[in-house]
Amino acid sequence: MNNVVDVVVVGAGLSGIGLGYYLKKLCPQKSLLILEGRENLGGTWDLFKYPGIRSDSDMYTYGYQFNPWTERDSLATGSRICDYLRHTAEKFGIDKHIRYQHKVTHLNWNSQTKRWELNVSTPEGDSVIEAQFVFSCSGYYDYSQGYSPQFEGSDDFKGTLVHPQFWPENLDYQDKNVVVIGSGATAVTLVPNLAQKAKHVVMLQRTPTYILSRPQRDLLTKVAQALLPKNIASQLVRKKNIWLGKFYFKYMTKNPDKAKKIIAKRRQALLTSPVDDKHFTPNYNPWEQRLCLVPDADLFNSLNEGKASIVTDEISRFTPTGIETKSKQHLDADIIITATGLKLLFMSGVELCIDGVPQDIGSKMFYQGVLLQDVPNFGMLFGYTNASWTLKVELVSQYICRLINHLDEQKANYFVPTASSQIKPEPFINLSSGYFKRAQDSIPKQGHIAPWRLDQDYDIDKVRLTKAAFPASGLEVHV
Repeated sequence: MNNVVDVVVVGAGLSGIGLGYYLKKLCPQKSLLILEGRENLGGTWDLFKYPGIRSDSDMYTYGYQFNPWTERDSLATGSRICDYLRHTAEKFGIDKHIRYQHKVTHLNWNSQTKRWELNVSTPEGDSVIEAQFVFSCSGYYDYSQGYSPQFEGSDDFKGTLVHPQFWPENLDYQDKNVVVIGSGATAVTLVPNLAQKAKHVVMLQRTPTYILSRPQRDLLTKVAQALLPKNIASQLVRKKNIWLGKFYFKYMTKNPDKAKKIIAKRRQALLTSPVDDKHFTPNYNPWEQRLCLVPDADLFNSLNEGKASIVTDEISRFTPTGIETKSKQHLDADIIITATGLKLLFMSGVELCIDGVPQDIGSKMFYQGVLLQDVPNFGMLFGYTNASWTLKVELVSQYICRLINHLDEQKANYFVPTASSQIKPEPFINLSSGYFKRAQDSIPKQGHIAPWRLDQDYDIDKVRLTKAAFPASGLEVHV
């Protein structure tokens, strides 16, 4: 392995493969190395193995623009997403740049050499790689542990206790009573899939979530796929989904009361069993937390068929045979699944230093949603929270490539985003979800105005990032 390269991308998941494509296409003069700590590409989609694991964004926008998703289903399983990513990496030669089981353990910018020094752990031993640029595509959560709150009496439970992030390969839930603790995307995916074999599944939630059913193939998708070539149909559906996603987000955030009624009306049309509305009525407005999408009403169908039920309550304690709630209800369980969320951990916990001095990334701001304040030749790719992750990844990837080429044109060595005292830091993620709140101090911020701020709006961001000129305010370039 060459220990001196131009660009290192950390992580071979959705973001890393996307950035890798654009670097190869737009910066062919730069040598590229993609370091992946695990044995396979795919990131999230290779890690999670629980029943039904799938995307909660439509694949026409979650897939890459340069390699359109052409399959029929809009929401894809984790294994299918991994296949898509693997095919993409092979098709465009990105796989040749990936080094598996190469885990970055330490990053240091050396001001004398004007290069990054990366400590990397490999099966053959530790090594040091030097690079001009480093971009982190390793996600935002801890792969080694999920968020697991402490429950009184959990040691007394005689059944099987499982966190979805570490699903046992041979877990037998056939004809078993299962309780899933949680109400987010993982829980609403697990419940209908477990209900196919389990005796009964209870979704135990402390607070409800807004849940919408999404057809795997809506009318326009069916017509487009029937009449048009695959790639053209995919592009048409992608444009439609981008527009609709943006429209619904803006409408719901500006008209929360009307949005609540629309969501309730759609649910009631699908949910024919007598389930109390309180189980679907959160105490926050739509999009203060992510909405949960379920394909073809699968969760509602499980409730209609009596294979699953919902309990909204707090846990008092675990018992040997299940869970006792605060209202003194006992939920019998052979298996308890704690779908209680993620533990956020940026850059996989890698310490980032400048000349040996550790940097507190939680105190820094993003520039153009990707570069990090006062850190040379570095960026962190972070997708949208109100739309498909990949839409933003592709925008900032192209911006990064234009910036790298600008440095070459100027015969410069490095850039540094530098904020004036007039730029006011704000939260980068405006969601009230528990896992974001718990990690707020460790999450980089954004500024109150552009270019230190992006608006979580694909169309606006596309114009800003595509037209961003160099040199630029707040971005210093040095020889």
